[in-house]
Amino acid sequence: MHIRKLTGLFGAEISGADLRDPACFDAIKEAFIQYSVIVIRGQRLTPDDHLAFARRFGPINVNRFFTKLESHPEVALVLKEKDQKGAIGEEWHTDHSYDVAPATGSILHALEVPPHGGDTVFVSMADVFESLSEPVRRMLRGLSAWHSSRHVFGETQGNSEAAQSGRIGNAALATQDVLHPVVIRHPLSGREGLFVNPQFTTRIEGLLPGESAAILEMIYAQCRKPEYQARVSWNVGDVTMWDNRATWHKAINDYHGYRRYMHRVTVEGCALQPAQA
Repeated sequence: MHIRKLTGLFGAEISGADLRDPACFDAIKEAFIQYSVIVIRGQRLTPDDHLAFARRFGPINVNRFFTKLESHPEVALVLKEKDQKGAIGEEWHTDHSYDVAPATGSILHALEVPPHGGDTVFVSMADVFESLSEPVRRMLRGLSAWHSSRHVFGETQGNSEAAQSGRIGNAALATQDVLHPVVIRHPLSGREGLFVNPQFTTRIEGLLPGESAAILEMIYAQCRKPEYQARVSWNVGDVTMWDNRATWHKAINDYHGYRRYMHRVTVEGCALQPAQA
């Protein structure tokens, strides 16, 4: 097994590993904790193999809103057909941040990829936090922010292409509103990191709307800097796993006219603790 860093800050590419082999797991888990995003190249996984690997990290979280693989309802479909314009996950976000116990990680397996494009980009929220001045870090440690699924997956999204095409559904289940610390102590690595994101975070608790928007935009502007990002290009068979408590991500929608088809399995997480705890 060979591990190569993707960037100077985070992310790693793993070659020579077989996710079906339990003997590889400990090294892969350590890489996941250390690098937050790991790309395991050249895998030949069935849905059962995919799920067996995920269960080594913990119980499976079944997404409420994604279309499921008919034979394996714990597997979510991430699909864009040739004639579809919108890609799921185009906005910067953190999966399941609207849950009381946000998911540990998402494990995405590429089954069909376009001849070009279709990359996924990630942001390291620990490195962004560490880049801020100490007075700002101190202020942020004392704040909490609201996250919600309503405005993304709720009834107002019924006319979206993703909903109309059946790629997402169950809008009536989008009732989640939860308060999380703005800065968390990561449950595996112990690092401090930011836990807000543009898609699901709605406001900072206790602040005036303008104050909340200004602080969130300050954070988001830092996150958009390329030095805190890692980009993953896909090949058929690749598996990428990312830590939802340590990263943002977004899908790059630059492959119109081509099909992109993936299976995603999500691992249950835990309630998040504030950095000062």
